[in-house]
Amino acid sequence: MTKTPIAVLGIDLGKNSCSLAGLDAAGAVVMRRKMTREGVMAFTAALPACVVAMEACCGAHFLGRVIADQGHTVRLMSPEYVQPYVKAQKTDDRDAEAIAEAATRPTMRFVTLKSEAQLDLQSLHRARERLVLARTALINREPPVGAALSG
Repeated sequence: MTKTPIAVLGIDLGKNSCSLAGLDAAGAVVMRRKMTREGVMAFTAALPACVVAMEACCGAHFLGRVIADQGHTVRLMSPEYVQPYVKAQKTDDRDAEAIAEAATRPTMRFVTLKSEAQLDLQSLHRARERLVLARTALINREPPVGAALSG
């Protein structure tokens, strides 16, 4: 555990490992770590209540619900709003730091944390939308050149 209290924890989610960057109340980086998702859940359980920020994705909603149940304030942001805060070349550690910094901005827009039922309904709506688009494309498709028109 760090000696300086962490006010904002930025998490860059990855497939196998997550990068964490902790900022103190002044905005200075006081911690950088890499760990698995299970490690992140254990780490945040031992951490005093703070703001935990992540880029919004399906995995972020699950992890966000777990972390919110631990007493932290979870802030999810759209990735395009985080990108301007990345300094120099893009790495996982710099992404985590940029996520933490973006979460401190007063005008930042956040994504609401969705429940499992909301995410299920959202996936159904998206699947239906793709089916409608495919059907419309099929209806609007022109017949091959030289095909006989019945009628």
